[in-house]
Parts: sequence; structure tokens; C-alpha cells
Amino acid sequence: MTLLLMVKQLSRPPLLDRRGLWGLLFFVAIALSAYEAGIFQQDLFNPGGFPLLWRFLRASWHPEISPEFLQLTLNATLTTLAYAACGTFLSILLGMVGGILTSQVWWLTVFPHWPLSHSIWLGIRGLLAFPRAIHEMIWGIFFVNIWGLDPLVAIIAIAIPYGAIVAKVFSEILDETPREPLMALLNSGVSPLTALLYSLIPQAFLNLLSYTVYRFDCAIRSATVLGIIGAGGLGYQMFLSLQSLRYEQLWTFFYVLVLLNGAVDISSAILRRRINLSLLLILVCLCVLSFWYVSPGLSKVWSPRTQELLGDIVQRAFSPEINGVQFQQLFTLSIETLAMSILGIAGAGIAGMVLSFPAAHNFLLPGGLLNPNPKALTIASIQGWTILVLTRIVLLFCRAIPPPIWAIVALFVLFPGILPGAIALGLNNLGILGRLMTETNENLEKPPLEALKAQGTPGTLLFLYGILPINLPRFLAYILYRWEVCIRETVMVGLVGAGGLGLLLTEQLSSFDYSSVMVTLFCFVILTFLVDWVSAAARGSKT
Repeated sequence: MTLLLMVKQLSRPPLLDRRGLWGLLFFVAIALSAYEAGIFQQDLFNPGGFPLLWRFLRASWHPEISPEFLQLTLNATLTTLAYAACGTFLSILLGMVGGILTSQVWWLTVFPHWPLSHSIWLGIRGLLAFPRAIHEMIWGIFFVNIWGLDPLVAIIAIAIPYGAIVAKVFSEILDETPREPLMALLNSGVSPLTALLYSLIPQAFLNLLSYTVYRFDCAIRSATVLGIIGAGGLGYQMFLSLQSLRYEQLWTFFYVLVLLNGAVDISSAILRRRINLSLLLILVCLCVLSFWYVSPGLSKVWSPRTQELLGDIVQRAFSPEINGVQFQQLFTLSIETLAMSILGIAGAGIAGMVLSFPAAHNFLLPGGLLNPNPKALTIASIQGWTILVLTRIVLLFCRAIPPPIWAIVALFVLFPGILPGAIALGLNNLGILGRLMTETNENLEKPPLEALKAQGTPGTLLFLYGILPINLPRFLAYILYRWEVCIRETVMVGLVGAGGLGLLLTEQLSSFDYSSVMVTLFCFVILTFLVDWVSAAARGSKT
């Protein structure tokens, strides 16, 4: 009966509903982006760069492992971890305050009858949207111009955008927390603020801590990228090795990054299951130790020189001038940026879906959904484990290497343009999406699929009509979410010459042209909001 239903489903003509329309629109967008990137042209590859690429790949077999260099690598790794810890700590403090102030339940509880509460709530949420839309790389370049190459640059550059992101997520967690205990306290005469602190916060505590650990995982990658602009750490050492063509040293840093991200992934999974107040105190102590290790110049934040420079920047930034030629350039670069993000996320999404199935424990291993025999031969078991481990290493490697490094490698054999940037973004997001999709595959509910297997459903039909329909909506949601992030990450690949608004913004910041910077940032914010709206509308069409 199940097979007959599947055959009938195959014979039905497809209907172009809202989901089909969105799919068609995205297909057209990918085709137009490919055309904008020049994929259909003849002169994409630079033949002279292949020997350099081969030299780069050959260096992976003999990385630099001298004692002096390993000591340098250890110091750079500790610096990167300290930047990530300090930035995460400050972002959580900012995010907690912003999360409470931007949550609906706060205003409904503390100021239930104030007529301006809704307007203030919308204003605060809109205000926090701007630092969230600007990538930490831009914040880093901006603060370098004020504070120089101080560790404070990397910490604050992580804390500001991450604080806005954490505030948004924290507010959503608080608003989604059950309110029955809160209402019970309010009805018993407890003050609104006290009721909020003793009801919603304890309920949401574990979710807030879980997201904090995830944010630290992201902060390590951001700290590595910020090192490229001179903030120090692994990113800075990687950029120096790449500039001097010392590929053996570069591969040592690559392997350390892969091991570091793998260790953080494992630690994050353990902490999310076992986190408690004692562990929280240990983490706070480690953050304090990180501040001591990097010794940021905190006094520079309120120093007279900082106030003078900020005043001068604000005065120049809010007197923008734009003519027809600049408007045309901004429009062209905005189209390039959008095309770069679409190509990058499309490639990452497709490849991530493909690799997520062999990377999951419940598919190819003996007893898995596509290998139902739990007593498979030893050779089949070894084959399944080999595929799983290799696939996970590929995904880990892709997400561990920062997009600017991938862009430079792509520029070995490709001419400058948005295609190297799209490839770099695609590779990095492939690792992230592949991990998220793998976890989705491993969390599949087995009873419905086991029922199909018990009726003799072949593996191909089980995959097409049992597994894929269940997971595809979640896959698409992840892809659309990462697209929102990807549009911000175009700044990073623009830094190394991959085109788009990121390249223009980097040039303007380097030349202290802050009036033009404000115009370009405004274009970036508008583009980010546009992508947010499109992705939200597309996600809504699937419900």
C-alpha cells in the first residue's frame, strides 16, 4: 500500500504554490548571480596560478613543526581564545540588558499601562538592528583607526555586534518562556520587576547559558578573522605567513584551527548537557583570566583622545555627499554583493545537504536507516565509519578556515571578482550548514521510518519520501538563516579584493573617508534588511 501511494504521488502533476513560486524565484536569482559573477565567460581561470596552488597544497604534507614555531602558535592560539572569551563575556552583559529591554514581556509586565511602551520597544529593537547588521570586521577596522593595534580593538569589535545579536535571541527566549509562574506571582501581589526576575529568568536560564556557549564557538572564528586586520592571534600570524608565501607555517595554523574548533564543538556539546552554577562561576573566572592575559587598554574607551577622534569622525560622517556617479557605483557594488551571497549560500546549501547524510551516525553505519543490517560485515562497518569520519573532517576543515583565507586561495587560480568571494563564503558556510544539517539528520524520529522499512520500502524511496520531506523544511530554514549571515560576511572577502561593497568599505575606512563610509554602511544595512525580509517571507511560506 505504501509503495502504491508513492507511485501515485510521483504521477501527480506538480502545483506551483507559494513554495514552488519561491523556489522558482531563488532558481532565477541563482542564474542571474552566476551571470553577474561571469561564470559563463571564457576567462575565469588564471593558468599561471596553478603552480602556486600546487605548491600550497603540497605544503600540507610537511607543516612547520619546529619548537620555536610551535611556541609561537601556542601563544597565538591563547590570544585568539582570550579575545573570544572577553568578547563573548562583554556581549553577554550587553545582550542581557538589551534582551530584557527588547522583550515584549518586560514592557507588558513592568509598564503595562504606559502608552509609549510599544513605541519605545520598537525604537530599541530598531536601534539594535544597526550594530547587528555591521560585521565585526568593519567594527575592527573602525576601532583600529581610533585605538591602534590594541587588544581592546578585537574585544570591542566582537562585543558590539554580538551584543546586539545576543539581545535579539535573549528577548525571543524570554518571550517564548511560559508565563504562568509570572502571572501567579503578579496575582499574589509581587512587584512586576521582582516577579520577572524570579519567574522568567530562572526558567530561561539553561537556554540562555546554552546559547552563550554557542556564541563563544562563533567568537573564536570572529577573533581569528579580526587578527587579519592586525589585532594579533592566529589570524594575524596566518596572514603574515600567507604574505611571505610560507605555506608550511600556514598549514600548521590550519591544523591548529581545525583541532581547536573540533575541541570547542565537543566541549560545547558536553557543557550544554552538564552546565550548572558551579560551571558558570568557572567560566566567569576564565573570562577574568583572559582579560588579564591580553591586558586590553580599557582606559582608552573614555580617554580624551578617543572622545576627540570620535567627535571628529561623527562630524565628518554625518555630512555625506553623493553624486550620480557614486550612486551608480554603489548600486553596481550592491548587486555584486547580493550576487556573491546568493552564489555562496546556494553552493553551501546544496553541498551541505549532500554531505550531511554520510556525516550522520544513523544513516550509513550498520543498523542505520540506509544500512538496516545491524550485523553487517566488518568491511562494511569500516567503510561506513571511514566515510563518516572523512566527511566530518571535511566539514570541520571548511568551517575552521576563515573566508578571507579561502578567498586568497581561490585567487591563486581565478581572476579577481565576486566569484572567488562566493567560493570562499560557500566553503566556510558549507562547514557550518553541514554540521547543522547533520544534527538534524541524527535527530530524526525513527518510528515512522522504521514502519516504512518494515513494509519493504526500498532505500531510495525511503530517502525520497520518508527522510527528505521531513528534513527539507529545516534544511531550507538553516540555509535562509545563513544567507542573512552571509550577506554580512561579504565584508571579509572584500577585504582581500574579492569585490562588492566590502572592498569599497575597506578602502574608505583606510583613507579615513568617513562621510563615504556612512553612505556605504547605509547601503549595507538596507541590503541586510532586504535579505532578512526575503528570508523571513520565504520561511513563512513553508508554514
